[in-house]
This record gives sequence, C-alpha cells and structure tokens, in this order.
Amino acid sequence: MAYTTIKKPSDYFNTKLYDGTGSVANVTGVGFQPDFTWIKRRNDTRSHFVTDVVRGAGKQLKTNLSGAETTYSGYLNAFISDGFTLGTDGDSNDTGGTYASWNWLASNTTASNTDGSITSTVSANTTSGFSIVKWTGTGANATIGHGLGAVPKMIIAKRLSNTEDWTIYHTSLGATNKIDLNNSGTSAAVSNIWNNTTPTNSLFYVGDHGRVNGSGDTYIAYCFAEVKGFSKFSSYTGAGSNLPFIYTGFKPAFIIEKRTDTTAVWGMYDNKRTNSFNPQDGGLAPDLNVAEFTDIDIDFLSNGFKIRDADATINASGGTYIYMAFAEEPLVGDNPATAR
Repeated sequence: MAYTTIKKPSDYFNTKLYDGTGSVANVTGVGFQPDFTWIKRRNDTRSHFVTDVVRGAGKQLKTNLSGAETTYSGYLNAFISDGFTLGTDGDSNDTGGTYASWNWLASNTTASNTDGSITSTVSANTTSGFSIVKWTGTGANATIGHGLGAVPKMIIAKRLSNTEDWTIYHTSLGATNKIDLNNSGTSAAVSNIWNNTTPTNSLFYVGDHGRVNGSGDTYIAYCFAEVKGFSKFSSYTGAGSNLPFIYTGFKPAFIIEKRTDTTAVWGMYDNKRTNSFNPQDGGLAPDLNVAEFTDIDIDFLSNGFKIRDADATINASGGTYIYMAFAEEPLVGDNPATAR
C-alpha cells in the first residue's frame, strides 16, 4: 500500500481547545465542518460526550456512561463551517471551564446504504477512512454497509434507544471478542455481537445480541479503516521499565489506548492539551468523568510514540494493549514529520 495522499492530516482530524463562556457560543478554528465531535471538560469531573451529523446536532451520548441517547440543546446544538455551536451546559460551555474537542470529518452529508441485509444511513469519508453508520436492529444475524470502501480496523458502537454499554470491535482482538468503552473491563469472547466474522471493505457483521442488533432498537457506529501515514489501529505489549516504542508511520496527534488482558482504565492523549515538547503528559480517561491528569508521560515522535512510564494502565511488563492513533504529520511525503 502506498502512503496516504493526505498531506495535511488536520483537514480530516483535529483537536480544538477552547474556554467556556457560559453563553451560547460558536467554537471555530477546527479547520473544517466536523461530522463527529467528542468533547470533555478538562478542569472538572464532567462526562465526555459525543455528537454526530447522522444522529443530528443536539443529540448526545456520553462515552463514560451506558445511558441512551438524549436530546438537549445545552451541549452541542449545531455544526458550522469551521466548528460547532455550543449551549450553556457545564459539560460543554461553563464559565471558567477549559475544554478539549476532538473532531473528525466524514462527508458533511448522509446517504442510504443498501450494501447489507439491513439498510443503514451513512456519512463516509473514503479518503480518511472514517464513517458514521446508523441502523435499526432486526434481532437476527445481519450485515450492515459502512461505506468506507476499505476494511474497518475499529468499530465503536452504541445502542441509542435504550441503556447499553459501548461496544468495540478492534482488529487486534478479532471478531469473536468485544471490549467496552465505558468501563475498565477486559476484552471478552461474545461471538454473537460481531457474528464471529471479520468486516469486509463494504460490510460489517452483527449477530442477534442486543448490544448491536435488538429487534426495533436503533444504533450508531463510528467505523475506522486504516490509512497509512494518517491512522493506525493496532496493539503492543507492555515492557515496564524498558519503555517500549510503538511504530505508527507518522507523528501522532491523538492516541487512545486500553489494556485488554486485565482491568484497566482507558487513556486518551493528544498534541494540543499540554506541552509543545515531549513528554506529552495530559491524559483523560474516556470511561471516567475525571479531570485531566498529568502523571503518565508519552513521547510523540516523528514515526510513532514512546511510553515514558511504567504505569500498569499503559505499560505493564507483558501486558497487552490496543490503540487507535491519528497523525499530526505523515512520516514521508511533501510535509514529512520531524521529532518534537
């Protein structure tokens, strides 16, 4: 596979920091009109929440909770050409609050997809390997079109119409297994979630489990295909005090990781929230509402990341970890990455 033709990764994924005002406000400077935005207050114990163009602005889900979708204009109530419009809730826009938003571009439109046995509503970006997929469950084994034109390496799914844990397919765990985003649990074999079948370049598979395919229930999935030089979905083995280096093929802008062989919280790191130099020490936990912590260090390098901490949540000797990563700069091409 050739390296991506994405010369400027921030045209497709970008972290945008902002300060709360307590009044309805536009946040601009994202660099594009986002289709999927994830927001967390950094300086308080507030929930993470996500909004997307397929479900509609004003409809929220919280990654650290299992609750059903809510409609509430106090969070994010519109996507605009260079960002989004906020309400006045403390999770998104409180006076004195500092916030991080992570933003992905899909297609800025939605379309019906009939590739699978269940018709889905999709917003897809085949260049960056990202799509948002919504469907209604049937209660029987089924296939769903994702619109990527490439095999998804990671799928983050949530039942909208009822309480349910967030459910993740990750290429390193395989289609027999799932792991939850909203808690610290281990990966587990549950074959009737992803129907024990690896996704294809047009479809992903669901069994009859209520997490992904309860009869009459509605669902959303965020699907990611790997684009060389822009995104990476893989795993590593912890090395404790030996401090492992993980090759991605680009300078990271954003990383989420999770230990899978024992109970451990998720970790989320980016290139905007703390230092303009290494180490990056600003962490958040997608499964917790905790404020930003600074006790885990990671170096973002020109071709990957190096863990500078032996904490078991990110680097236990012999521990197994999955991750997703997006680029600040590709390693090669017209705009090659340099070390921080």
